[in-house]
Amino acid sequence: MGLALSKRDIKRTPTVVLMGLDSSGKSTLLFMLQTGVVMDTSPTVGFNVATLDLNKKTALTVWDVGGQAKMMANWKYYLEGCKAMVFVVDSSDRARIGEAQKALKKVLSDDNMKGIPLMVLANKKDLPNSMNIREVSNQLELPSYKDRAWEIQACSGLKGMGLQQAFLSVAKLIKKS
Repeated sequence: MGLALSKRDIKRTPTVVLMGLDSSGKSTLLFMLQTGVVMDTSPTVGFNVATLDLNKKTALTVWDVGGQAKMMANWKYYLEGCKAMVFVVDSSDRARIGEAQKALKKVLSDDNMKGIPLMVLANKKDLPNSMNIREVSNQLELPSYKDRAWEIQACSGLKGMGLQQAFLSVAKLIKKS
């Protein structure tokens, strides 16, 4: 899915890292936000990069980094210079929320992430029995992150629900920090 970007495009817009466990829906929601179309995806090996033009004055360069266990060791290489992090959680996958919590805690402990704003997307809210925002927030221990601004929002990558609002909120968090 990656797009070709010039160095000028990347420097002009704030860089946001998009991370989460495999199958949380990162690439699907990024492509939906970018094109308005549902894309068949396969596991991301490496990364995808896209510039999102959210409105006439707001654009973000988003690095969608693969979430397989073997890729997580490389997450640290995508953190330098990022202005915000969007962490995607499959809100219907109760069995892996503890794994997501550990992955989030580890990446936020990186020196490059000090004070960096965090947006958590509780994806797949269109599925039955998905966790609500409070459940996801508590499971990820978000209230314990007092060293950064953070927000959590429900979304559906397949339906596009909540995506535009979430990334506009990310842009506001970046401006405040």
